[in-house]
Amino acid sequence: MRQLAALTTALTVLAAAPAAAQCGGGFPEFVDGLRAEAVERGHDARQVQSFFGAVRQDQAVLKADRSQGIFQSGFVAFSRKLISQDRIERGRAMAAKYNAVFDRIESEYGIARGVLLAFWAFETDYGTYQGDFNTLNALVTLAHDCRRPELFRPQVFSALELFERGDFDPARTTG
Repeated sequence: MRQLAALTTALTVLAAAPAAAQCGGGFPEFVDGLRAEAVERGHDARQVQSFFGAVRQDQAVLKADRSQGIFQSGFVAFSRKLISQDRIERGRAMAAKYNAVFDRIESEYGIARGVLLAFWAFETDYGTYQGDFNTLNALVTLAHDCRRPELFRPQVFSALELFERGDFDPARTTG
């Protein structure tokens, strides 16, 4: 009976280890794990090293993430703060201006333009606010944080793909 309990405990610990490795722990070790995973996924080791070369944990990102008070409100209060007639009118104008782009996105990815316009409005006010956090530092910091790694970890690897295509500069991209 003791052996069965010990075996069960050992298997539980081993099964939990990969999940625990997905976030938390020491930041340098976490980044090393991301590098190893990127190479395992088929990314070139030199590109991976260059991409993650100067990444650092950003405590200001964590502070900002935890102080987003707008998410404490109910939907009606939330929507009143974010939805204005001006945003609606600019959304209509952007939808018309980028109609061909939205058509292509809807066709290729199945994402409705209204959804994209809403995120574009709320996240950047249609591109007028781009943020001032280093994007790679922010993504890796939030993936390491363990509050929502399932949201940010895939974004780290998407940023790596953009980097490999030449569309992302880890040293200069902000958000």
